[in-house]
Amino acid sequence: MRRFPRWIRWIGTFLLWSVVALCLALTVVPPFLDRIYYRGPVTAHFDGRHFFNPDGEDDRISATTSGSRWNFMLRQIFGDPQKPVWPVHVAVTPATPPARVSGEAMLVTWVGHATLLVQADGLNILTDPVWSKTAGPYGVGPARVADPGIRFGDLPRIDIVLVSHNHYDHMDLATLAKLWARDHPLIVTSLGNDTILRSAGVEATGLDWGGAVQARGATVHVTRSHHWDSRWFTDRNRALWSSFVVTLPHGNFFFAGDTGLGDGEWPAEAAALGPIRLAAIPIGAFRFEDGQMAAGSHIGPRDAVRVWDGLGRPFAIPIHWGTFRLSWEGYRTPPDMLEVMLRCAGQYPDGAFPEARIGETVKVPPLGPAPPPVNYAGIALCEKQGLFKAYR
Repeated sequence: MRRFPRWIRWIGTFLLWSVVALCLALTVVPPFLDRIYYRGPVTAHFDGRHFFNPDGEDDRISATTSGSRWNFMLRQIFGDPQKPVWPVHVAVTPATPPARVSGEAMLVTWVGHATLLVQADGLNILTDPVWSKTAGPYGVGPARVADPGIRFGDLPRIDIVLVSHNHYDHMDLATLAKLWARDHPLIVTSLGNDTILRSAGVEATGLDWGGAVQARGATVHVTRSHHWDSRWFTDRNRALWSSFVVTLPHGNFFFAGDTGLGDGEWPAEAAALGPIRLAAIPIGAFRFEDGQMAAGSHIGPRDAVRVWDGLGRPFAIPIHWGTFRLSWEGYRTPPDMLEVMLRCAGQYPDGAFPEARIGETVKVPPLGPAPPPVNYAGIALCEKQGLFKAYR
């Protein structure tokens, strides 16, 4: 793949973040720039115009020690000499998954970022599919450091696609259009995002939190998460964000999508739909300056353990790291910190919440007894001792 000279990339980055700064500076959005993706009655998380988190609005990037939001923007434009270096490219051996699996078997293959192929009970389920080389509009944005863990041409026929929200690293219209043209899967998303997909010629079912749709012996439930939405800054929170539970005969699949912790009660709401056999939980893009342990709209390893615990401590795959650089932390920080966090919590990191590799197909164990309860006092002690400060 051809790489542009560094000075061209710098100029492109400067122009991109200049547009971001301009859009954020707008306090009044002219009607001709606005986008309305959904119209409906006022609810506990929709005011008639915009969606919101009912458990509190901490969904923006917050500056904690380094000053204002503008300082953060300037560091993004001109670079931060303290930011850990990421690899330019990470080698991946793509998997070739089977056409389908049957019986009690369940397979999961991490394609990268929030994209997973889950195969169970004769169904092929794909989450937030992104095969593009960059996560952004018109090819501008963070570039992949790892190729997809399955070549698009090696994907089996897809039955269900889950789209958690409309950010570019989760809603890739080019990939979704190819999937729709090839397989015509059932695409399930939350309110308003179906409007965006239809504008690209892709049919989708948009549901509110608590909504559900049947699909070949399974039921897809749209469940609560804590995040925000925008495709181009002036359409902020015009569409809803969500997690999902897919109820299956041999144990449910939970997909968190992209989320902060919020009130921390939504994992238990998902678990109430039935025992979870497999959970996909984000662990990356949680740090926007040195030492930060979580962002309002993203969970890091510490809160990922809380989500895992709230789900009933099922077999889980950590996602949302190692593909696109979206934040400050080092490349290996999320999985390495998660391993230490689990040890402090009295868990075995190679057990129910193991690190996965992009392109690795994992056999998901059948439902069984949950691991022992999480030792939160152990986590607090490790944090007090500064054990996590070694990870940048």
